[in-house]
Order: sequence, then structure tokens, then C-alpha cells
Amino acid sequence: MIDKLIEKIIELQNPTCVGLDTDFNYLPDDMKEDVSTFEEASEKIAEFNMNIIDKVCDIVPAVKVQVAYYEMYGSAGLKAFECTVNYARGRGMTVIADCKRNDIGSTAGCYSKAYLGKTDLCGKKLRAFPADMLTINGYLGYDGIKPFVDDIKAHDKSVFALVKTSNPSSGEFQNLKLENGKFIYEQMGELVEKWGADTVGKYGYSEVGAVVGATHPEEAARLRAQLKHTFFLIPGYGAQGGSAQMLKVCFDKRGLGGIVNSSRGIICAYKNAMYSGMNYYEAARAACLDMQQDLSQTIGKMGK
Repeated sequence: MIDKLIEKIIELQNPTCVGLDTDFNYLPDDMKEDVSTFEEASEKIAEFNMNIIDKVCDIVPAVKVQVAYYEMYGSAGLKAFECTVNYARGRGMTVIADCKRNDIGSTAGCYSKAYLGKTDLCGKKLRAFPADMLTINGYLGYDGIKPFVDDIKAHDKSVFALVKTSNPSSGEFQNLKLENGKFIYEQMGELVEKWGADTVGKYGYSEVGAVVGATHPEEAARLRAQLKHTFFLIPGYGAQGGSAQMLKVCFDKRGLGGIVNSSRGIICAYKNAMYSGMNYYEAARAACLDMQQDLSQTIGKMGK
């Protein structure tokens, strides 16, 4: 699946991922009128997402759908999540389910079936939330990772494990030094590289990627130098303070090696004075084009 994503990035010359972290409060006022139930809110969220997907699917290779923004609306919200995942895949986009799942082996296996594999039901194998990729948390160790690795091999999927996250306090834990002199995030990065070693594709990257925040360029540079075969999912661009110059270190000499997520900067772009007069999906497209230009000017041609 990583090879397919890389090929789409090269085709579009765009390493942008649109984060559909869609809070109902982000919607335009006219979409929020007379809404009083989770079901009504979720229908509007799905409509909002689909209109944005329609407007950007020809210029952006991927979307990231953060499940927390849907879970808070209960079962109705999960229907909107499922709708968004299926709709984006139907429009030819790579879908990253941002769920950061992990647990001990058997429970991790259930999480993996939900997003990457298939669930057995009376002799049939059915897919629940058919994402292409999933974010996971590796801090329970390999027994909590193996079910995901097994499923990505069996079903041509990918995962991104948390390594160096974009939040301001990530260093409280991730930047602690171990007895061997390595930072915890470096140790996790080495494990991620190991976990994906036998899934490396034609572009040199494995199906086990890493989440590496744009807001920590020094750490990102260290990780890029050390993790030759690990593809990065890069949050933190835009609203969180990360810039194209800061995240340039995440990419290799071919302009490959990562995909950059922006959520509020795109889905809430219509609130920005730069896009005054545009409706929300027109503003989202304009913001994606501006982001593409910003990234391509800094990173250079992708696939060179």
C-alpha cells in the first residue's frame, strides 16, 4: 500500500494528506441550523466531508480520518466515520484511519480486524471500517503490534506507529534518554524499522511507517537519517505551527519518504480571511493548492 501511495504522490506532485478531524462546530452556520441530535449532526458531518472529498480528490492523494471526532457523537458518529472512509476510497483516495490502536495480542487483533483485516461472521469474512492504513501505538511492545503486521501483509495495508509526536509535551516521555544513550523516540524508531523490514517495497519504504511531527525538526532529522526504510506520516503542519521548511528534513533526496497532514488549516480554511468569499469546500481546495505549492517549493520535485 505504501508503494501505491508514493506513486500517487509522484503523479500529483503533492505529499498532502487532508485531515478530516471534523468537529460539528467547524461546519458553516447554515449547516448547523435546527440540529439537535447526534444523528442529525453526524449526517451533516458526513455531508461536509463528502463535499470536501469531491473538491480535492483530484489534487490530493490521501485523507486521514481521526476517529475521536466521530466517536463523540456515539454510534451515529461512527456511521459518519464509516461513510467518510468508504466515500474517500470510492473517490480513489488513500484512507488513513487515525485511531492509534494498541493492546495486548488478542485485543490488538480485534482492532486490526476492524480497520485492516476482516471479521469472521458465520463463515463469512466481512470488513468493518475498510481503511487502507491505520495509526497504531507501539508502546506496549511487539505482542501488541504483531496482529497489525500480520494483517498488513495479508491484506496489502499499512500502519503508522507513533514515534515522535507533534504535541508540545511529547518530550516529557519520548525524549527521555535510555541507559544505552538513545532517546526513547529513537529506540521506538529502530523497532518500527525492524517490524517492517520484510515488507520493503520498490521505493525502499516498508509497510510499517512512523508518525513523526513537523514541529520537532531536530528529532525528525535524526530519525530520517536512521530510518532508511520507514515512511513518515507527518502531522503538525499549519495550525499546529509546523512549516514546510521545518519538515523538509523528513524527506529523502528523491523528495519522497513522507506525507504531510493538515486538518483545521484545510477543513476550516473558509474561516480564513485569505479565502474570503469562498464556501467551505472551495476554500478547502484553495488551501490544498497553496499547501501543495508551499511543500513542492521546499521539498522539490517528488520522485526525481
